[in-house]
Amino acid sequence: MSKVNSMYQVITVGSSTVDAFAKVESELVKIKTIHHTEELIAYPSGAKILINDLVFLSGGGGTNTATSLSKLGINVAYLGKVGNDNNKVLILDQLKKDKIDFIGVMGKGVSGYSIILDSLEGDRTILAFKGVNDKLEYDEINIKKLKTKWFYFSSMIGKSFETLEKLAEFAEEHNIMVAFNPSNYLAEKGKIYLKEVLSRTTLLILNKEEAVLIAGNYDMDDLIKELMKLGPKCVVITDGKKGAYTIDKKYLYHVLPNEVNAVETTGAGDAFASTFLAAMIKGKPIDFSLKMASVNAESVIQRLGAKTGLLKIKELMKNTKRIKPKVTKKRI
Repeated sequence: MSKVNSMYQVITVGSSTVDAFAKVESELVKIKTIHHTEELIAYPSGAKILINDLVFLSGGGGTNTATSLSKLGINVAYLGKVGNDNNKVLILDQLKKDKIDFIGVMGKGVSGYSIILDSLEGDRTILAFKGVNDKLEYDEINIKKLKTKWFYFSSMIGKSFETLEKLAEFAEEHNIMVAFNPSNYLAEKGKIYLKEVLSRTTLLILNKEEAVLIAGNYDMDDLIKELMKLGPKCVVITDGKKGAYTIDKKYLYHVLPNEVNAVETTGAGDAFASTFLAAMIKGKPIDFSLKMASVNAESVIQRLGAKTGLLKIKELMKNTKRIKPKVTKKRI
């Protein structure tokens, strides 16, 4: 039976895509300047490159987080925009399979599409076509369906970011809490641009690069405090292989991930952020929430695709207690 028009625990708002994973032979090139070192995936110019394997999977920040939350026992719906092309079938079928209500918009145009190129060290480069993801208009949304305790905002740009701002206002007016996971291309626009959303955010989860773009370059505890001055009640900063950080009134918490065989890193950030929110909703303490989020993200990067490795709640709880990621805390 559909849950539409019932009260959700979370409505995720963000992109939906079809992700094409292309496994090809490539070279990893490191370029070092005075200021920084950058790794680039390189292909021969003018060559025809054979694809060794090609896999199509559902992706996008909005649906990735919805699937994660659903597997963790959260009553969730997805709000976004899909096109009138063949890709929408894969996207909507996956939502149905994952027991997620689609309360979004079907529009004219092409759905989101990404080509994901792997590298020698398990990282990836993504060629992202946003399509109608950037064209979600607030007036298109059925407001009557926005019955929820939380909104989870993943990155949206263009008209869709304007819609996020209006949804943040709607959340404030209806006592709905907001979790926000911006991307690099939103963070680089700065704190003034993001003010309308940040000022209404309860939980902000972002990576260190995004955090520095918004707040400036500080030590980790001060960086979190600077972000909290912009409105969020809780801030979590991820830093790749170095783990993730958050604070409460007394301590800076740090979870250090376990070393795993990374197949592909797409969706790791979505898994971490959505799992931390689910743990928060379930009333778990900070240290255990960080552990749960870390374990789910580790599971995702060991498989191809953003959704394939996501764990169900019983398995995640079992793995978290068995694997025991290390969490330390220091007084601030």
